[in-house]
Amino acid sequence: MHAKIYRPYLMVLILLFSVTVTVAQESQVNGTVVDETGTPIPGVSVLLQGTTRGTTTDLDGKYTTEAPSSGVLIFSFIGYTTIEETVGNRSIIDVRLEPDLSELEEVVVVGYGTQKKSQLTGAISSVGNKEIQELPITDARQALQGRAAGVDVTQAGSKPGTAPQVRIRGRRSFNASNEPLYVIDGIPTVGGLEDINPQDITSMEVLKDASATAIYGSRGANGVVLITTKRGSTGKTVVSIDSYYGISEELGRIEVFDGPGFAEYKRESRRATGNYPDGPATPDADATLFEPVELESIALGRSTDYIAGLMRTGSIQSHQVSVSGGNQKTSFFVSGNYFRDVGVIKNQDFTRGTFRINLDHQINDKLRIGTSTLVTYSKRNGENFNPLGGALQENPLGKPFEDDGTLIFLPTSDGLRTNPFAEIVPGAQIDETFRTRIFSSIYLNWEITKGLTYRFNFGPDYTVRRSGRFTGSQTNARRGGDATASVSDRFNLNYTVENILTYEKKFGTDHNLNVTLLQSFQQDRFERSDISVLGIPAPSQLYHRLGDASQITGANTELIEWALLSYMGRVNYDYKGKYLLTATLRADGSSRFGQNNRFGYFPSMAIGWNMHEEDFIKNSSWIDQLKFRVSYGSIGNQAIVPYQTQALLGRTSYAWAGGGSAAFGYRPNTIGNPDLRWETSTTFNSGIDFAIFKNRIFGAIEYYVTNTSDLLAPQPLPNSTGFGGFITNIGKTQNRGIELSLSTLNIEKGDFSWSTDLIFTRNREEILELPNGDDIAAGRFIGRPLTVFYDLRKVGIWQLDEADLANSFGDRPGEIKIEDFNGDGRINANDRQFLGSAVPDFSMGMTNRFTFKDFDFSFFIFGRFGSLIRSAFHDNFNTLFGRYNNLAVDYWTPTNPTNLYPRPNQNQERPKYNTSMSYFDGTFIKVRNINIGYTLNDAALKKIGFNSLRIFSSIQNPFIFSEYRSVHKGIDPETFIDGEQGVEGGVINANIAPPVVQFTFGINAKF
Repeated sequence: MHAKIYRPYLMVLILLFSVTVTVAQESQVNGTVVDETGTPIPGVSVLLQGTTRGTTTDLDGKYTTEAPSSGVLIFSFIGYTTIEETVGNRSIIDVRLEPDLSELEEVVVVGYGTQKKSQLTGAISSVGNKEIQELPITDARQALQGRAAGVDVTQAGSKPGTAPQVRIRGRRSFNASNEPLYVIDGIPTVGGLEDINPQDITSMEVLKDASATAIYGSRGANGVVLITTKRGSTGKTVVSIDSYYGISEELGRIEVFDGPGFAEYKRESRRATGNYPDGPATPDADATLFEPVELESIALGRSTDYIAGLMRTGSIQSHQVSVSGGNQKTSFFVSGNYFRDVGVIKNQDFTRGTFRINLDHQINDKLRIGTSTLVTYSKRNGENFNPLGGALQENPLGKPFEDDGTLIFLPTSDGLRTNPFAEIVPGAQIDETFRTRIFSSIYLNWEITKGLTYRFNFGPDYTVRRSGRFTGSQTNARRGGDATASVSDRFNLNYTVENILTYEKKFGTDHNLNVTLLQSFQQDRFERSDISVLGIPAPSQLYHRLGDASQITGANTELIEWALLSYMGRVNYDYKGKYLLTATLRADGSSRFGQNNRFGYFPSMAIGWNMHEEDFIKNSSWIDQLKFRVSYGSIGNQAIVPYQTQALLGRTSYAWAGGGSAAFGYRPNTIGNPDLRWETSTTFNSGIDFAIFKNRIFGAIEYYVTNTSDLLAPQPLPNSTGFGGFITNIGKTQNRGIELSLSTLNIEKGDFSWSTDLIFTRNREEILELPNGDDIAAGRFIGRPLTVFYDLRKVGIWQLDEADLANSFGDRPGEIKIEDFNGDGRINANDRQFLGSAVPDFSMGMTNRFTFKDFDFSFFIFGRFGSLIRSAFHDNFNTLFGRYNNLAVDYWTPTNPTNLYPRPNQNQERPKYNTSMSYFDGTFIKVRNINIGYTLNDAALKKIGFNSLRIFSSIQNPFIFSEYRSVHKGIDPETFIDGEQGVEGGVINANIAPPVVQFTFGINAKF
């Protein structure tokens, strides 16, 4: 009886004893892992074969782990051949890893998992931590410019906090979004990347073809950017400090006339109308033209440079502390960052603080959990503030300050032009935006059985954005009237839930199968509230007590919700590592579409052939890798504003006979379209990956064609219907292009090395079909890009000997000469023609890196070629009618017969055909970055107690080579392709801050 009672306890004791004996049989093993040159390699994975137990090497390449004498340790690291070592009776195992010359085993992040580079069948470009850290950037997307083939990144101006615009393989849609999908640590995000600290990112992969992006369905219609943040590793805790500080100086500016130049330009505008005598200026003639303050300035030689008074020396700084480490159970990465960018225009700056914690914990051999959580807070000043426009037009002969320094609100008698310096008086203009964001990726990974894994992802993303604006009475916008203020609040909650099942199986020695199944749900809730008022009683209240204002001029709230339900299946198969197959099917159901077309189905297939594994190439002395890839598939786009399928009401007012208060009611405001269906993009992609001469030259060549149909776009209706139009599916577009990524190791001799990375992108974007042919009103033309410049073409200035011919067109010498495109002897709207597009013919990026002993040096050049831009400066600030200041252009006079710009004329508020002056070749080449660094050697490090220390200095954007700058006195020809952030597509205007050159100095330290 007693034996039966104690038997279970006895069995437990025996099991515990067995475990103790087993553990006792394991011993500690340590050692150092070095590369082919004997340099320690940090981060090498050391795994006990047949288990999930292991560690990684620390910064000195050292490791410590537990293993039985019969165990086998597997040493692996990206770019090196994996080595297996049997423990035996050894307690010290030092390992030397040799490079895997073909890099075929490099692991690349793909949708919902990773793949060996040798097994990829899709078009994927990668940008690593090295490229990201080379640039002192605000937004991680800036690191993609010129570094990833097929990715067009544009940054318009230098205004702090301005996000770059990214287009992957061109634009497909008229009205739906052309923005790619950003996936951070496995979670698709709709909140943008401006809150993400670039120094927390370890890699970015750009998925470009249908095979790579179809796994994300409708969200991947415009390409996908996968962002992986840093994580901890097993081993010694490492503290890292990454810090830099720099100054920013304007790199050129739009030039306007100084005082004497303005005076002569104003005289010439009157000579053209007979109101000022020909010949040199005289005091008597000036007295009839200029007002007293202008005459005083002319006499004193006084000229005010208003633009210079609004500029300053800017600064940029980033300071980060991160801690990473872990043991066999738990690893962690924690970082805190402070970033501040002070613009060269006063009242413009951006400040951001971020805190990140990435945790991974192995519960047991089967379960692993983890999180990547970001908390960020930022403040931006001057998002909608830019006083340069007013300063460009201000009369330089005015007097901005009294002799005692008091600001003069009206420097001249012109009531429409107030003192630009009044805009930067403290408290006169307040434009603040506060943003708080919490973004998290939470996962659970369960190895159900060998080869079968379940993963649960949950990604909440919460953003609060609050903007406050105040415009005081003594500003150009109010001109002494009542002050205005407004507050805008945005609340956005987005969350994603994903269930992923992965099955891996190797059949025999030749067949490998990987199956991924996904069920996903994403929901978004956006709330907005706005209020604006007039008549703030005390300027010190700014926008903080709107209830005290005398009048509410606007109030509105809004709620927008949408959801996406998705199912996906993907199969990866390879035979002997030579022949590869990927097949994907995704089904997306979107609440943005009607019941009949809610679900879209998007299949894709890709094949690959590792030709270097074939016998006829395998023994080649110079081919290390040669892989051919082909893919074909379809992706949908649902990026339209919700509720387009429904007929919506709008409020209206009714005035009753006899006066009195108006009555409010509601009327049909939009026409719903329940038959709206998905835009569909079908892509064919072929590519070749290659590596030759022992991997000294490697890269990839891609060719693709993407056809998009059922475009979501507004269709106009006759005004008699009472509606301007409605959203429907119309037309087709196509993108086709060639991409080249090339890396070379040019010299590697002794302590010196030189390597080069080259990126080339050529994309042709065109409209294939429209329902009613060319749509001139909307600016859409079959055979042309989605947006074009369609206008009259300026061919010069009418000269004196062309007076009769000019008169036949209704023009005079000194006015703009327009090409008679249709040859009918008249200039009218029928002479408009296709001038060009902001889409470049091609773009290139090149990075050269040099190392010599402990020194490193690199420079990065980027160029866009063949685009056309519209410079609004040469239109809005080139009026030439003698009232406001003007661009310092070479204008026509009877004694200066130039063909550049027309004669000033006080009777023309703008020159005839003025818009034709604003189109320029947008080609440019920029030296984006020059970086030099010095890494302390081991002897020096031991003295100061650091594990590593690199000191560096860099110059950002020191040179811009462009005809727009050198000939036409412009600033920066780089601009957005699509309209965004208050800037029209392909247009440069006064809302864009001038380019800057930055000089930075910093350190990267670990201890």
